[in-house]
Formats: sequence, structure tokens, C-alpha cells
Amino acid sequence: MKFDNPANDNPIDQLNVVGRPHDRIDGPLKTTGTAHYAYEWHDQVPDVAYGYVVGSAIAKGRIQAIESEAARRAPGVLAIVTADNAGRLGKGDMNAAALLGGPDIQHYHQAVALVVAGTFEQARAAAALIQVHYRRDRGAWDLAREKPSAKAEENEPDKKTGDFAAAFAAAPVQLDAVYTTPDQSHMAMEPHASMAVWEGDKVTVWTSNQMVNWCRNELAKTLNLPADNVRIVSPYVGGGFGSKLFLRSDAVLAALGARAAKRPVKIALPRPFIPNNTTHRPATIQHIRIGADQAGHITAIAHESWSGNLPEGKPETAVQQTELLYAGANRLTGLRLARLDLPEGNAMRAPGEAPGLMALEIAMDEMAEKLGMDPVEFRILNDTQVDPAHPDRPFSQRQLIECLRTGAEKFGWSRRTAHPAQTRDGRWLTGMGVAAGFRNNLVMKSGARVHLDAHGIVTVETDMTDIGTGSYTIIAQTAAEMMGVPLDKVVVRLGDSDFPASAGSGGQWGANSSTAGVYAACVRLRETVVKKFGFTPSEAVFADEQVRAGGRSVRLAEAAQEGKITVEDTIEFGELSKKFQQSTFAGHFVEVGVDMDTGEVRIRRMLAVCAAGRILNPKTARSQVIGAMTMGVGAALMEALAVDTRLGYFVNHDLAAYEVPVHADIPVQEVIFLEETDPVSSPMKAKGVGELGLCGVSAAIANAVYNATGVRVRDYPITLDKLLKDLPVRI
Repeated sequence: MKFDNPANDNPIDQLNVVGRPHDRIDGPLKTTGTAHYAYEWHDQVPDVAYGYVVGSAIAKGRIQAIESEAARRAPGVLAIVTADNAGRLGKGDMNAAALLGGPDIQHYHQAVALVVAGTFEQARAAAALIQVHYRRDRGAWDLAREKPSAKAEENEPDKKTGDFAAAFAAAPVQLDAVYTTPDQSHMAMEPHASMAVWEGDKVTVWTSNQMVNWCRNELAKTLNLPADNVRIVSPYVGGGFGSKLFLRSDAVLAALGARAAKRPVKIALPRPFIPNNTTHRPATIQHIRIGADQAGHITAIAHESWSGNLPEGKPETAVQQTELLYAGANRLTGLRLARLDLPEGNAMRAPGEAPGLMALEIAMDEMAEKLGMDPVEFRILNDTQVDPAHPDRPFSQRQLIECLRTGAEKFGWSRRTAHPAQTRDGRWLTGMGVAAGFRNNLVMKSGARVHLDAHGIVTVETDMTDIGTGSYTIIAQTAAEMMGVPLDKVVVRLGDSDFPASAGSGGQWGANSSTAGVYAACVRLRETVVKKFGFTPSEAVFADEQVRAGGRSVRLAEAAQEGKITVEDTIEFGELSKKFQQSTFAGHFVEVGVDMDTGEVRIRRMLAVCAAGRILNPKTARSQVIGAMTMGVGAALMEALAVDTRLGYFVNHDLAAYEVPVHADIPVQEVIFLEETDPVSSPMKAKGVGELGLCGVSAAIANAVYNATGVRVRDYPITLDKLLKDLPVRI
């Protein structure tokens, strides 16, 4: 099905099942421990062996020798895999570094060897016996130091509209400030894990991956196999946040280990490997300049961002929201990439907008203060209904003003004291902060296969993944709505590369795109059923497990009495994105308390007001947003990978030292979804929402801390040491 015109009325608009707050249909499996994650397929293959990864002890250099004889003689050892004996390997297009290093080392904890043994303990003990001799080279590990080497000509050209320099120089009110965000780790609850088994020259890998089709193609390329010889199975993913979008070393090494040991092999990366061996969100240095007239209209806005990555890596796209969020005739955005020898920087939840809004939305508050304006009103004044650089390209839907107005009313923004450090509650200084949320709406080609059997059961198959977001449920809701059956008559099977390729889970595109693919397959199934019954297609109504048309009613199940009906289709998106800017919007409001003696920051309450197209399931969508809001608290107040700039690695590489928020940190969260449908987006008229809930949250917290204390922190996270010296003196 080609989607190249805005959606008209269709069966989804009935909202009998879609749009309702259904419980997750996979919930009972998750809560009883019967949902199998990547490391838990104990009954799939017999005689499974265990792999343990040896990571590089240097960040840059070369392996001179590997002494492995003691490990080979250790009890239970079946095989040892290194670059020397793994055979010729390719490299996936989406990996910046080789997933099995040697002889050259590109980053700390790059995998250099795998030990396979009969038990996990035997593999781990033998791995400790391997001695690797290195030649250590000097590397670049400090973004601030390497920033001058980030040359504009080495990256994409700056984007310019009008004459920023002249407009900024002429602006009567100006802001010129630099903000920084640190390296951050995804730290998903489930580590990267895989199990592999070979049958002849074909390999099946049970793994934890958000994008099954990408993973299959990249693994095939790495192993120099035809894609048809690779099967990926990933029906449940215990969190990914972008770290499992791409093929990682656990899957490659499981396949190599199984081939070497001639037995199935399973691998789970130890927690300390996660930041250094997989990927992370790169640190940024962001320079923002805003000029406005005395009335508060932005006349000039510039946002430049520096980040670092390995030679084949890409920059953090922290300026993309600034190109679209606010009006202003004169604009400049640019990305600068410094070459660093740290582990690979790549996508982490809401890449680009999450760190970009951490800076931009503080800058907007600072500008509002310079103008003597309320921060909400300043943002509303500079709203735009068109792409500022291309005024002939309108937003398909844009309710930012409604998000901010609704949020201000619900949150009690009128009670906020504009002058900072004026409100106290015992020993706590209290304050409120606001930020706009923005995330572009992305769509991706997505397919599905649908079966109808003689019992009236509708079964959906697609390689779409569920990373804890509720994919099983919204896909079941889509099929139920389209075929006129209750949810308990729908079976959903996900996460297998033998199924049609879907959009996968990432970038906030998964829910909208994958359900649109199911919609397309169900349209074809409806056509097949209608033809079988001899109904006029335009008159056919699917409801109550029946098909009705022309005064006649037939049970849906009867269409499959002679045999199961199977159809398949794919949604393909046309050129609407060129005609319309598709984005999602939010207003984030936060109240904090700051201890006036210690500088401790405590969240008191949070509100997100979201405009993100049709909400397919308000219950699971709310869960996504409150989880994202919590992640925003972590980014604002505690999350940062500490870089050892002498040796080139992340020091705090486990959950004991890399702090993330816990339940006690978040006492009150509220989410409001504005009524919205977007026919330009998809037949579902939906958009994504899971990343929007993060975008802007950290800045709202930073702005609330400033309102409480009068201390403006431009360098995340906002830790005690950045507040203590400037806190108001207790009187």
C-alpha cells in the first residue's frame, strides 16, 4: 500500500478498540517470567555452551601478541576465538568500529577474544587466563581539548537563512551563551545478550535487538553470508533506548563462537562492558546566540554544536530542533565533529533533540528574563505554523501553544514567582520551570502478514519488536479494529526475521509505522473476505465478528472454512514529508525544591502536555511518557559518564557508579494528551510519543532550579558542587 495522500475516513476512526486504554496483552507473560528474553531460550536447543568476552585493556593501539594456551588447557574450554582465527569478517554499515578487534584497537573494551566453555563459570575463569600484549598509542579523549579540530568543512555545510550575523548585531536584546551536556549511557535493564546455533551454513541468533531486519542484514554482511542464511529472533527486548538499534558484538561473537565450538553458544555482556563496548550518547558543547526586538520577537537565532566520535562515526545532531521550533527570519545552525578515540557514539533516546533542547530551552528562559517576559509567553510569541526556513511548507499539525497554555493552567503557573530565590518551604527553596518539547515525526516502510482461520482467529506476524513499549497491544488493537473482532481473537507474533520486515522500534517511528503496516495487511484481508462473500466492498462493515453488507450478515470465520486465509502487505510512505513538516510537541512543567544548605535538588511534581497525533493506547502511551520524563530527570541531575582523559575510557561503567533515577526521586507525574489526529502522518493518523516525553524535560528542571535558587547552571548534570557556592545565604 502506498501512502502518498492524506488519510480519509477509514475503519480505524471507529475507535472501538484503537484509542482505548487497554492493558498490555504481554503483561501476564512479563509478570510471570514466561516471556523469553535473549539469554533465556533454554529449551530451544540442547547442549548450549557459554561465551565470555575479553575486552581490550587499552583505548588505542595494536595487539602485539595474545597468549591463550593456559586458557585452552583450562577445564571445560571448547574454543577461543580471536581476529586471527575468526576468518575474514566484514563490517556492518552502521558500526563505527569493528565488533571483533585486532590487531588494531579502536576503543577501550573493544572485544579482542571470546572464550567458549561448557559453563559460564568455566568460560569466565579461562578468559582471565588470557594475556594480551599491546602497543599503546596516544589518543584523543577530551572533547573540550579536541574541539578546535572540529572543522566545519569536514561536516555537512551550515544551514543558513537570511543574514544571521547582521541581524544579531542589530538586535537590541541579545544572548550569547555556551552549554554542555556529558556523555551518557543507555543502561537498559537487560544487558546485550545473544544465543546462536548453526545448521550447516545457516545461523539462527536469538538476540536483544530493536531492529530485526537491520540486525539480520548487518550480521550477514559481517559474517560474509547471504541474508537468507541468517535468522534473527527477538520477540522481547528488556529496554534498549537506542543501544540495540544496531548489530553489536554479542551477536557476532555468539555466531563465531558457535561455529568454532560446533555447539550452540550464548553470551551476555557484563554490565561494565555496556558503556565502553556498545554505544553511548556523545557529549556536546553547544553555542547558542539569540537576538530579539524589545517586544520579544526573535530576529536572529544561531545554534552550533560540537561532539566527538570515532573516525567512521557521526555527530550528535543537537541543532535539529532549532531549525523548526521557533520563528525568526535570520538563522544559522551547524554541526562540528571532533575525532575522538572513545567508544562509539550513537543513537540514544531522542538523539539530537534530547541534548539539543537541554541547551536551547535554557537559552529561551535566559532570553525571556533579559526581555522581562514570562517564559511561557515568550515561547508562545515566537511560535510558527510553518517551517521557518521554507515558509511555503506548513506543519501538518502544530499545537505547541495549546500544550503550553494547557500546561500553565493545569500546573498553576500563575503562582510562580518570576524573581528567583523568593519562595521557601522550610529549608527548601522552591521553583517552577518550563520548556517546550519537540521531536520530529518519522515514518518508515513497514510490512505485516495476517492470517484468518476457521475459528475466526486473526494472527498478525511482523518482525516488529517490543522493547517494553506495548507493541503487541497496539498491533492487536489495530487488527481487532480493522477486522471487527475482540482483542482476545487476535494473536500477535513479533520479532522474527522470518516474518515481513517492519519499521522496528526506534526514533519514535515504531508504533505509527508498524501499525500502519498492519493496517495495510488488514485492508488486503478485508478485500479478500469481501470478495469471497460476494459483497460490495464499499458497503461492507466488519463488526462483532461478522461482515455485513446489503442487508446480509455472515460470520467472519466462515470465510476461512475451506482453509486459512493468509495475506501480506507493506505500507510505503510517499512524498508528503516534502509538502508538510511533521513534528510532535509538548509543554513540560516541573516544580523542584533545593535544600538551601546542601544544594540537594528534589523533584516535587512534573507535568507533560503532549500533542502527538492520535494516541493509539493512552495507557501504554502514558507509561512511555512518564518513563521518558524520568529519564529526563536523570539527564538533568545525575547522569554522566566520567571520561578518564589519560587512558581513554568511561570510569563509572556500572549501575553502582552511573546513577539513574529511582521511584523515590519522582513523587508526582501527570500526562495530558491533547486531542489530535494527523491524516498526513499515516492511515492511523498517529505519530510517535515515547521520545517526546524526554525532549525538553531536563531544561525544565534546570529552569526550575534557577527559579528556586537564582543559580544558572549551563553544564549538565546539575550537581551539588555547581550550586553550593552561589546559593542564597540563609537569613
